[in-house]
Amino acid sequence: MTATPHILVGVVPGQSDTVISTAARFAKLLGAHVVCASVDSARLAIERQLDGSVVSVSMSAELTDTLVERFDPDLESHIKAIFDEAGVAFSTRADAGLASQQLSLIADEIDAQMIVVGTRDPGIRGTLHEFFSGSVAAQLSHRQHRPVLVVPQAPVGDDEELPWEQGAQAN
Repeated sequence: MTATPHILVGVVPGQSDTVISTAARFAKLLGAHVVCASVDSARLAIERQLDGSVVSVSMSAELTDTLVERFDPDLESHIKAIFDEAGVAFSTRADAGLASQQLSLIADEIDAQMIVVGTRDPGIRGTLHEFFSGSVAAQLSHRQHRPVLVVPQAPVGDDEELPWEQGAQAN
């Protein structure tokens, strides 16, 4: 008997449902279980417990709290509706740290067949995040031995500026 394959999908609150539904579609085709991972990039993982939970601390010098990462219950409820409709099994993981590194660790741990992520958020928040931490999709695609599927969240037309070009001509 062969073990059930796994697909890892990086999820964030507010991302397009297209990322999750695409992961569900591939999972259905492959007979795979989906692991949805949310990574808090404002915190740093300091301990991984036997049950898979992660203890983290804030990266802010002003905050000295320690907590066990929890998957957002509203996000989980939203994701559940999509996977239930698709008839695909899923589970969730909460982590902390640099998203590309943490997703790589989880992918290795579950021996994922692929990693599914969305393109960055359009707008200033996404642009700033990408400037400071780089594109999660780009980092994964260059550092992974497994396929990385990048799902467009807000595609632009051929006659429109790409997100990183917006405002560049004003300079």
